[in-house]
Amino acid sequence: MIFATVGTQLPYPRLIRALDRLATEIDEPIIAQTGPDPRPYPNLDLRLYLTPSAFRALVSEARLIVAHAGVGTILTARDFGKPLVLLPRRHAEGEHRNDHQMATAREVARHPGIHVAWEASDLARLLMRRDLSLPGPGGTSRPQLVQRIRDFIDG
Repeated sequence: MIFATVGTQLPYPRLIRALDRLATEIDEPIIAQTGPDPRPYPNLDLRLYLTPSAFRALVSEARLIVAHAGVGTILTARDFGKPLVLLPRRHAEGEHRNDHQMATAREVARHPGIHVAWEASDLARLLMRRDLSLPGPGGTSRPQLVQRIRDFIDG
């Protein structure tokens, strides 16, 4: 199962539309936490909001996590040892107040287990792969990673 999450503050129709189109080509279910998005996505199993325990259960069950470039989701995927595909929100598309998610994606893309789809059209190639790297124990530890992200955001 693929689990997609967009966070709870803003809908992310560009990501969810792309996943809805791909769902007919992928041989596994896609559960999508969409937040306040009233559009129908007939090929996805939709969840507007999830309790923290339901969210963790879906992350735990998933083969792959697909998300916006939210730091909380990045850290959760790492904690659960799940490969993560990010499609960062773009300011120019009206998806966020600035391009901090693009900056976050550029920073974390070099870490094992994090795969960035810079365009929605990149999602198919990544979602169909069964050999995406997993987050590894090497490199930056979680406290160091959190501090580096805080420094980056504050900087």
